[in-house]
Amino acid sequence: MREYLGFYIDGGWVEPARPETLDVINPANGNIAGRISMGSAADVDRAVQAARRAFVSWSRTTRAERIEAFERVIEEYRRRHDELADAITEEMGAPISLARQAQARSGLAHLEAGLAVLRNFAFEQMRGTTRIVKEPIGVCGLITPWNWPMNQIACKVAPALATGCTIVLKPSEVAPFSAYLFAEILHAARIPAGVFNLVNGAGASVGAAIASHPGVDMVSFTGSTRAGVEVARAAAPGVKRVAQELGGKSPNIILDDADLERAVTAGVKHVLGNSGQSCNAASRMLVPADKLDEVTAIAKRVAEGMRVGDPRSGADMGPVVSPAHWLKIQELIASGIEEGAVLVTGGLGRPEGLNAGCYVKPTIFAHVKNDMTIAREEIFGPVLSIISYSSVDEAIEIANDTEYGLAAYIWGADMARVGAVAAQVRAGRVSINGAGGDLLAPFGGYKKSGNGREWGEYGFNEFLEVKAVLGYVSDAREQ
Repeated sequence: MREYLGFYIDGGWVEPARPETLDVINPANGNIAGRISMGSAADVDRAVQAARRAFVSWSRTTRAERIEAFERVIEEYRRRHDELADAITEEMGAPISLARQAQARSGLAHLEAGLAVLRNFAFEQMRGTTRIVKEPIGVCGLITPWNWPMNQIACKVAPALATGCTIVLKPSEVAPFSAYLFAEILHAARIPAGVFNLVNGAGASVGAAIASHPGVDMVSFTGSTRAGVEVARAAAPGVKRVAQELGGKSPNIILDDADLERAVTAGVKHVLGNSGQSCNAASRMLVPADKLDEVTAIAKRVAEGMRVGDPRSGADMGPVVSPAHWLKIQELIASGIEEGAVLVTGGLGRPEGLNAGCYVKPTIFAHVKNDMTIAREEIFGPVLSIISYSSVDEAIEIANDTEYGLAAYIWGADMARVGAVAAQVRAGRVSINGAGGDLLAPFGGYKKSGNGREWGEYGFNEFLEVKAVLGYVSDAREQ
């Protein structure tokens, strides 16, 4: 059993200000996988003070010094990659193949992308006699979720470190093991004391303390829209920057000239991957009315071909993260049935033969109306809603008829028409015909899906202040 009872503050592991522990449950079997300590405002204050002291020197490091630090972190991360994947499978139930090939790998990929951007990022430029300088914003509070733990930690830590900021991280208490390993990686990579700090705890205590702390200059949060609103409220009195990546209810528009077999198969697998626990999941599939039956048949076949079970057994889909989340998904599936959607496959209860663990049946609904609960709320589980449309204009209207705007997906052969649809969809990221994987492209949403952008140089800008120095005349000796 794993036991992580300290917090990483000022370059070492320290005891919490007051003793309080939490059992971490393995969602695959319901067993206790480990214990962690739960922090308080006092622990946050200690971490913030360490980060403020470290900022004085870290913010003045050279590009070359930060590049060298990144290279050490990446080397250590690679060494412990499989250990991270194993921890992710245990803490949140991702199949071990997904944990190795995507979950743990994404953290490494964000570090590598951050290093690539750092090598050439323009921290300053001259415009006539005005010098424009981008400077680190200061101490950054990072609050991350459980569904893609290393992806979300690394995509925030990488730009913060690269730009010269210092960090106080609160990972999810539901899936904390990989975050502790990440802290060990940074320690082994000799990141200076106080530059990176980790305090575990609940959002209502540690998260709120980070967001409201006067010594925190910026908060980067990923999680539910409800929690994001609370973070923004806590941060508001300090007039600090808040960057948020929140919920989604992403449309997947399949046009009438698309390769249906390819588009529907990819769409179903996208929703069912990671047990549906992805903010950008293509959970609303929009299809031409005259192709609804064909699409439904393909979706049913693909979903019923998914192997659900022990994430270490070679299953395609593991459990969802917790009993509470399992129950929420069951309630939403029940609402779909009650409101008149056609249950194509899946439904209530665990899959056959799985009598323990937080397993959900891969579930497909057809004949869904966009005003149904399953089409409005973010289910965050392996549930797909198939909605028909009679014209492309109606498809665009349905796609945009949501309070979210994180991602969208479009399938079609006519690129001019696909491009025209993409231009009208209100979402921060639009993928065409299955395109994806660009870690240098901006990631973030419109409307209640958040504000700001992560990944690549766009992520760097969230952690920088812009200063104008007027009347600057370069000394010839500087050349």
